[in-house]
Amino acid sequence: MGAWALDILIWGGVGAVLVYSFGPVELVNVTKLFSNNEHTQNFARELLRPDFTDWKLFVSKMWETVQIALWGTFIAVFAAIPMGLAAARNIAPFWVVTPVRWLMNLLRSIPDLVIGLLFVVAVGLGPLAGVLAIALNTAGVLAKLFSEAVESIDKGPVEGVRATGATKLHEIVWGVIPQVAPLWTSFALYRFESNSRSATVLGLIGAGGIGQVLFDSMNAFDFRAVSAIVVVVVVAVTLIDMLSQAMRKRLL
Repeated sequence: MGAWALDILIWGGVGAVLVYSFGPVELVNVTKLFSNNEHTQNFARELLRPDFTDWKLFVSKMWETVQIALWGTFIAVFAAIPMGLAAARNIAPFWVVTPVRWLMNLLRSIPDLVIGLLFVVAVGLGPLAGVLAIALNTAGVLAKLFSEAVESIDKGPVEGVRATGATKLHEIVWGVIPQVAPLWTSFALYRFESNSRSATVLGLIGAGGIGQVLFDSMNAFDFRAVSAIVVVVVVAVTLIDMLSQAMRKRLL
């Protein structure tokens, strides 16, 4: 009865928030999608006629974006591993878990664009700012996922290693890491896919990649170029997704 009442409270609360939020998010104005049809149709016509005149530039900048995402994710993984282990309640003491979780929450809560702007000021315009921004934000996300994976491990292998008189480090290396490594790799691959899209947005603030070209084309109202850039981004993200799925299937 208690669990049933809790479910009602939770889902009833979600429903109440949805009803309450209908006005603030201005869903009532959704009919504006079908007004100003002439402008909408003109915009749609331009988008349906992509201009690939500068395709070499688009592909080059997209490749730069992928490299930003790759390096950002790579750095984040190495930062997230010790944080994830330190934030796991089943292997780390409370006085270590609490501050590490606060740090993880801080890294996750600051938007990529804000972190990117800070690094643009610190290191200047260019891809390095994008790499560092993605690395910090992704480290917070992966650390949380890594810690949750560690907290769900089977205690048997860890206790078996402990029974041999091994140290805490050996317990982690031989009892914990082998269990979570495939899942950690899957999480990292998923974040790489997500970061490939995030790196595109970071380009809007001068952090390198195809985002800057996209921003310039939008400001110039060159919607045919915008359409071509979108096509390049979609193709690149799709290829990355296919590669990641193939790698995950071999790991899990």
